[in-house]
Amino acid sequence: MRRSLILAASIAVLAAGIGGAVSAQTAQTPTPYAAALADPARPAEDRARDAARHTAETLAFAQVAPGQKIADMIIGGGYFTRVFSAAVGPTGRVTAWQPAEFIGFSADYGTSITKVDELANVDAIRSPIGAPEFPAGLDLIFTAQNYHDLHLTPFGPGTATRVNAAAFAALKPGGLYVIVDHHAAAGTAITQANTLHRIDIESVKAEVQAAGFVLDGESDILANTTDPLTANVFDEAIRGKTSQFMLRFRKPRS
Repeated sequence: MRRSLILAASIAVLAAGIGGAVSAQTAQTPTPYAAALADPARPAEDRARDAARHTAETLAFAQVAPGQKIADMIIGGGYFTRVFSAAVGPTGRVTAWQPAEFIGFSADYGTSITKVDELANVDAIRSPIGAPEFPAGLDLIFTAQNYHDLHLTPFGPGTATRVNAAAFAALKPGGLYVIVDHHAAAGTAITQANTLHRIDIESVKAEVQAAGFVLDGESDILANTTDPLTANVFDEAIRGKTSQFMLRFRKPRS
């Protein structure tokens, strides 16, 4: 029934574009992801965040498409897992990874992974942070606001290297690895991961390319020039308004 509603919504969008005059002031250009964003399985709180998070643009940047196999890496509250589930549809699969250490840190993380596991096309994994159990042949591995966590002191050195290697192995040739995270000041490398929960974009590029990936694109759609880059991302003065980068890496086809 849920997927039928998505299909109906897609048809309605197309029909609206084909026939009937609409006011120039109220007309909106439908996106390929309109039906996914409107999926009734997504809670109202998720939909309320879509504009600020530029969700449709993010899905486009990650080249999300129906039928894909996607891994949502370190899902947090499951926001992107739910929209990926809607976007790939019944012929696609989403692997939702919540590291065991996160679940041990907060019961909320355990609740989030249990909840998304109830979606018909989602498979939850709870492996340790240094050993993600990604399935093979993935089209996309995506992580938002969590790559810097791979450098948190409790997880030890080499965690990012192991995770990037696991991502490379799990993706099919030509598959994408998309990383969204909070900007740190240029030249700070990984030193702000523990204190501010930020990371220097150039460090991310260097680490991921060292794993064998090729930089395929970057976007400043989530940039905020008023962010001084010196505040903890959980500081109420900046929370939800941090400057973020989006990077897209591709696994070479040969």
